[in-house]
Amino acid sequence: MKVITADAFALGEVGGAVADPKTWQITHLDLELSKEAIKEFAFKKPILGLLSVCLPIAAVNQIGDVITLNQSLLEFKNLPECKVELILNPTSFFVARQE
Repeated sequence: MKVITADAFALGEVGGAVADPKTWQITHLDLELSKEAIKEFAFKKPILGLLSVCLPIAAVNQIGDVITLNQSLLEFKNLPECKVELILNPTSFFVARQE
């Protein structure tokens, strides 16, 4: 599912979710950054794979055909890279954690 910032920038796509194993609540979305977002944030793209960051659930404004965020692109410049043990995806449920 695509993720769009409040200022209409295509930030990337959701690759999974990070859940708190104690409460079973989703705390963050594993956001796979678009090429444009990687360039905008001045991140170094890995040779293989995607660059993922942990997007806090509090940043989500609305969910529909796309996920709309409540902040602009500049407000997301310091998102931490998502380091998770397991990913929640549409076909199976796993608990993950952010480091």
